[in-house]
Amino acid sequence: MKLDITTNEDLRRAMILFYDIIKEDKMISPFFVGDNNFFDWNKHIQLMTSFWQNVLFFTGDFEGSPLETHKRVHQKMTTQPIHFERWLDIFNHVLDTYYEGENVEKMKSHAKAIAKVMQTQIF
Repeated sequence: MKLDITTNEDLRRAMILFYDIIKEDKMISPFFVGDNNFFDWNKHIQLMTSFWQNVLFFTGDFEGSPLETHKRVHQKMTTQPIHFERWLDIFNHVLDTYYEGENVEKMKSHAKAIAKVMQTQIF
């Protein structure tokens, strides 16, 4: 039986599972490589865990501007709608494979809404 995401550790595990796939994805992974072919995955996973903690548990701990970050990424390496679709497909796949419940559905809905806003603001 799959469980809902209810703790910070659940979120961290979900982010690790998700980014393990992203690292290997030929379409998405190039966005994470950076100028010197090094990307601090641990830092990114912690940042994304903090983001989702704030979304689900209203912690107020997340600091950052996802839209501004994605705009900078877009300036360095052009993003297209297909990249957002792929990201969402992988995100939903991981959540659906390992979890189920109200918070999982909230995360999927929120991710879809964020992707839509980012595409509107970036393209």
